[in-house]
Amino acid sequence: MKRVLVLLGLVCAGWWPVCVAYSGEGGKAQPLPAVLPGTQRLDWQGDIASRLVDGVDRFLLGQIARTAQRRQANWKADTSSPEKYVASLEPARKRLAHILGVRDARVPFEAPELVGTTRTPALVGRGKGYQVFAVRWPAFGDVHGEGLLLVPEGRPAADVIAIPDASQTPEMLCGLLPGVAPESQAPRRLAESGCRVLVPMIINREVSVRKLTNREFLYRPAYEMGRHLIGYEVQKVLAAVDWFSREAEGGDARIGVIGWGEGGMLALYSAALDGRIDAVCVSGYFGPREGLWQEPLDHNVFGLLEQFGDAELVAMIAPRAAVIEAAEGPHFEVPPGTGGGPGRLFIPSLDQVRSEFGRIAGLVGPVRHARLELIENPQAPLARGAAALLDALAPGTRLVEPGPAPEVLRKDFGLAARHARQMHEIDRHTQWLLSESPYVRAEFMKKLDTSSLDKYLQSVEPYRKFFYEEVIGRFDLELQPFNARTRLSYDQRAWAGYEVVLDVFPDVIAYGVLLLPKNLAPGEKRPVVVCQHGLEGRPTDTFLNDHPAYHDFAAKLAERGFITFAPQNLYLFGDRFRTLQRKANPLKKTLFSVITPQHQQIVDWLQTLPMVDPQRIGFYGLSYGGKTAMRVPPLVTDYALSICSADFNEWVWKNASTRAPYSYVWTGEYEIFEFDLGHTFNYAEAAALIAPRPFMVERGHFDGVSSDEAVAYEYAKVRHLYAARLGIPDRTEIEWFVGPHTINGKGTFAFLHKHLRWPAPKP
Repeated sequence: MKRVLVLLGLVCAGWWPVCVAYSGEGGKAQPLPAVLPGTQRLDWQGDIASRLVDGVDRFLLGQIARTAQRRQANWKADTSSPEKYVASLEPARKRLAHILGVRDARVPFEAPELVGTTRTPALVGRGKGYQVFAVRWPAFGDVHGEGLLLVPEGRPAADVIAIPDASQTPEMLCGLLPGVAPESQAPRRLAESGCRVLVPMIINREVSVRKLTNREFLYRPAYEMGRHLIGYEVQKVLAAVDWFSREAEGGDARIGVIGWGEGGMLALYSAALDGRIDAVCVSGYFGPREGLWQEPLDHNVFGLLEQFGDAELVAMIAPRAAVIEAAEGPHFEVPPGTGGGPGRLFIPSLDQVRSEFGRIAGLVGPVRHARLELIENPQAPLARGAAALLDALAPGTRLVEPGPAPEVLRKDFGLAARHARQMHEIDRHTQWLLSESPYVRAEFMKKLDTSSLDKYLQSVEPYRKFFYEEVIGRFDLELQPFNARTRLSYDQRAWAGYEVVLDVFPDVIAYGVLLLPKNLAPGEKRPVVVCQHGLEGRPTDTFLNDHPAYHDFAAKLAERGFITFAPQNLYLFGDRFRTLQRKANPLKKTLFSVITPQHQQIVDWLQTLPMVDPQRIGFYGLSYGGKTAMRVPPLVTDYALSICSADFNEWVWKNASTRAPYSYVWTGEYEIFEFDLGHTFNYAEAAALIAPRPFMVERGHFDGVSSDEAVAYEYAKVRHLYAARLGIPDRTEIEWFVGPHTINGKGTFAFLHKHLRWPAPKP
């Protein structure tokens, strides 16, 4: 008997045979087509996944290289007068405060508290014409600033906040402890010159918390909650400015900020945000920020380069005084593979500093700084800078040469205890934000209208737009033509597998494997399941060799008659992909800013295939593929359903908790944190963007990704939306099974058959 298994597709006006297997007269097998009809031959050799990651790397670096030009073109400042200039930059200041996490209300206070006991007095030192006190002051919430206050005899010539680098203590910068050369001890030199000087301590870079630096440890959960260690420390500086401003009411005292290294960064951000700061000196920090992705992880600021380079920050200080000291900054590096995000402190060349400084004039136009000065190659950091700052604050006042070191009046400064208090207060504040975040998200999502499905679909669109543009990050680029290249790479009993490459953006491709069942009938259109691998995975993991996590689920679905497509996602090769997140974040982008258009291109291409029903394309992902299931289908609305396997949980808690054993705060996955997700979209809110399309969770009781309680808690909110509010309880399910981090493939397969309307095999 003649047996023919042929797939015919309608393209344009004609019919053409597509694949899959053909047995001719006498049962003699005919070869499968080497290339899918309508596509070009894929002739690439080597590892296409590596090629994909390299292309995305080039794409992101190209986007970064163009940021300064884009910022210049989009700079919105009214230069017709100094007053209008300052007012016109208020939106920029609000944006900068947002991305730095400067959001919490500061706590008013009368004056700093003296820190001492009956055995250790608050007066810790005495110098020529000034005294040194240990102090602390309220900043925000229950968080305090803490450090030293240098009080001169008589009325201060100016008030100055002198910020040390993270490698220094206030005592070192003031000459009470060794570590800083006398000429660089700016606080005591300014005090000797008649200034009142507050020296806050900042969190150090010591590696002490599970292989993380103290700064990265505090950065990670804060970032998830829309805060930042930079913002926290800027708030401490600005709280001091609040006090100085109140003290100066009715007087003529002026306020300055000076810092070196990390302190220079904080001084620059503080002065850009707060117009009450009359003059700033930035030493050992200023330069181009296009290499931000190479700096320590705690420097990562979401969307910084979209609007702000160092030149823009100085331009925001105009018409006030700004002194840039091109001094060598501190040296520090977190090597790859040590537990934290790899990075090093960026020390720009003098030419780079000059180039960035030169951009300022084009930003401020005719509006001039009271003083804008670049000091090149000082022999000692902060020496000439402090002199210039003092002259800007109190014209004609000269910085005295350093006198004798101050007398030390305290045997033990309690440095370790002070640092531990500061660490604890910041961590406690972030954990408080985490505990409050469900209420913030509920308030954020309250505009959803669940009175009918039509009204829901209308009301959810602004949230979808916000999710894409403000959380995931959207490239404003058109998708390129498919330019599909294919080749037959797998020939199994029930299906044939074709490797597929599609163009997405310049240098960006989508790659995967299309499995076509061999029993397709002529003219038949079938549903598709996009089967997404997890961390460090490959498309083949989903259909070859029975991987213990995937169990060939793409192949098993193809054997059931589904067409399946297994894409290669970006998350492989360790630091190679994790640094893509570092490169994307300063652009206000994430890994999913690339993964989402890749999936859109895949779905768009699948919908052109004659054997595919464009209305029946579902998504099923495990682990990092489950993360994809919570981020891509909300945005690629052509996905008819989504299944999240081995990932769904109380995601914000998992990222921000410093108590939970499941937390990513402790792991090497430093790219996982998403800015301000805690106050916008946890997994229940992300599922709301999938609704009313079907959504399912697959959960093994022994999956270490989270606890059953956390999964159930978050899914209960999804169930409530579907069943109680939208009246569509049949469109969502959760399957619990006794097993680990793996595809179970029972309830989920039934879910796919039901909602993609494809008959299940008979028992």
